[in-house]
Amino acid sequence: MPNPQFLFDRLDALGLAHRTVEHTPVFTVEQAKEHRGVLPGHHIKNLFLRNKKEAMWLVVALEDRAIDLRRLGEVLGAGRLSFGSPERLRRHLGVEPGSVTPFAVINDPEHQVTLVLDRGLAEGGPVNAHPLVNTMTTAISFADLARFFESTGHRPQWLDFPL
Repeated sequence: MPNPQFLFDRLDALGLAHRTVEHTPVFTVEQAKEHRGVLPGHHIKNLFLRNKKEAMWLVVALEDRAIDLRRLGEVLGAGRLSFGSPERLRRHLGVEPGSVTPFAVINDPEHQVTLVLDRGLAEGGPVNAHPLVNTMTTAISFADLARFFESTGHRPQWLDFPL
């Protein structure tokens, strides 16, 4: 079961500043916009994708970016992409559908999931993401989020969206 406190403890141990607010469960970008209130910084969408060869990607983009899966597959050299099943999501990233988050790479010690980030995330204020559950949002500076990724051994691939 996803454990936000495990994540918070890891962030604290790394000396990474973060702030978390609780809210009603949200499953889509539209619901998040409705229930999050005023949270400064970047808001994101997260796509857990796979291809026919069983390779997997976690794509993190600014929430209003259009993402063409066919074009994304071409750019990544992945071929045809589809959404990973809930079972695959639980097994590889340890989160439930609706709670997909860049923080979930903490649950991928074998680096089976490739992290893909929108270059727009590096510009401006903090990044707001679920801390492994969709009843909270955690704000963290992009520099600290990058240090978190480094601590997990996940080196992101950067893309310019929209593709």
